[in-house]
Amino acid sequence: QVHLVESGGGLVQPGGSLRLSCVVSGFAVRFNDMAWYQQAPGKQRESVATITNGGRTNYADSVKGRFTISRDNAKNMVYLQMNSLEFEDTAVYYCNVARASGSNSWGQGTQVTVSS
Repeated sequence: QVHLVESGGGLVQPGGSLRLSCVVSGFAVRFNDMAWYQQAPGKQRESVATITNGGRTNYADSVKGRFTISRDNAKNMVYLQMNSLEFEDTAVYYCNVARASGSNSWGQGTQVTVSS
């Protein structure tokens, strides 16, 4: 059974940093393209960072240069380093396989709030 547990969110001032973690069970991240998704208030969930099973990364324009996705295959975890945070980054963040849909299992997400 698939379980995804995100953590590391919190309240941070603009310009600050957070590191999100995602513990995955039920499948091996090493064999999958993985992604972090962002769901801002009133908006649909969208992918902001992906990492292929080969290690290639891709980012939404809104986070490019500020966020870094990484993966620890031994721990079966995925991370998102978030730097230079902006008000617009306020959202609930989820990890999952890339191109996940509503039919995939999802974790509870972790709330990131950027506020002064």
